[in-house]
Amino acid sequence: MHLAYPAVLAVLLFCTGLYGVLARRNAILVLMSVELMLNAVNLNLVAFDVWLRDTLHAGQALTLFTIAIAAAEIGIGLAIVLLVYRNRGTSDVDRLRDLADPPPTGQVPMDDSDDSMAAATDNGPDNGPDTEASRARRQTA
Repeated sequence: MHLAYPAVLAVLLFCTGLYGVLARRNAILVLMSVELMLNAVNLNLVAFDVWLRDTLHAGQALTLFTIAIAAAEIGIGLAIVLLVYRNRGTSDVDRLRDLADPPPTGQVPMDDSDDSMAAATDNGPDNGPDTEASRARRQTA
């Protein structure tokens, strides 16, 4: 058996899975793409095991281990995705950052703009004494 055929197929599967992980926004499709990548690895393990004529069949044993890990990953991943969908109404990966802890009380969440930096470093009622400089910054912001 030529090693090139399963190796090329594994590369195509892995690249398809990588594209799916990087380009998709739906969490279920991302999990399916990860499965494609794991199947490409499994194909390589078995192909090299046959090509090397390993008497212990280590490649096939690692493949069984990878299949078990992939099944556990999909089971837990789908449970998390279903809970997020049930709570949020969407399985969009970009909106999952909403699960982060909210900022402490009295502080404004920080983003990339300069105006928010001034508001976040502002001395509010919980952050220290209120001075004339802090009041002037609040009025300009």
